[in-house]
Amino acid sequence: MPELLQLMIAPFVASMVLVAMLSYLGVHIIARGVIFVDLALAQMAALGATFGLLFHVSTDSPLSYAFALGFTTLGALVFAITREGGEKRRVPQEAIIGIVYIVATAAALLVADRTPAGGEAIKNVLVGSLLWVTWPVIGRMALVYAAVGVLQWLLRKRFLTISLDEPEAESRGWNMRWWDFVFYLLFGVIITLAVPLAGILLVFTLLVVPAVIAFHFTRSTARLIAISWGVGALASAAGLGVSFRYDLPTGPLMVCMFGLVLVVALTVRRVWPDASPAGK
Repeated sequence: MPELLQLMIAPFVASMVLVAMLSYLGVHIIARGVIFVDLALAQMAALGATFGLLFHVSTDSPLSYAFALGFTTLGALVFAITREGGEKRRVPQEAIIGIVYIVATAAALLVADRTPAGGEAIKNVLVGSLLWVTWPVIGRMALVYAAVGVLQWLLRKRFLTISLDEPEAESRGWNMRWWDFVFYLLFGVIITLAVPLAGILLVFTLLVVPAVIAFHFTRSTARLIAISWGVGALASAAGLGVSFRYDLPTGPLMVCMFGLVLVVALTVRRVWPDASPAGK
């Protein structure tokens, strides 16, 4: 058992670092109604890393991350430019996000077909390598996430107003497309580092499921964030524990655990109607 606990420490710490940032960002994503933006940006990051293979760039090298971030930045620019609010909105932005995701996926498959390690790279993007994470990787990720977290904190009023009260943001005359680009760019940095470690499936789950649960119980910003963090930490710890105990694939098992926690939370919400979403 002690040996098992030692093996679990690094993946658990890594998952907590991911939860700390992704659960918070998930509140913004759910409020903005751009649920699949993380999948699209993650796929753009995967396309960048796969494209780097054409130039014999190792997928775990700094240059590979640079390729991934470059393509993610392009995705952030597309989402910012195509933003339309209020009565000007002709089509839901989710349509643009879906198109970017599909095109990036198809392009990644085409590029992977031309590289010997392309197929394995695509597989790793889906499931990640959380189980084998090392402390240096966790340290680098934590430093970058801390820097992004500071920027998110400094810009929190703008980001939260745009996410939770778009009419108010527009009435103040803010350049919405510019601030969307900044938000998605910071979001892209987080995704670029998260996907190789946790995989697209788990990253999407960490981003969306805790926030969905939180929005079923409150509309208070502080409580939304607190519930998201709590749910993310609980489900991640449970998923890792079951994965190690029964020797099951970590990423898929954690995704299923989050699904189970969601079902339990929705059941509690139904039998506890006093937990009003409008509560402060």
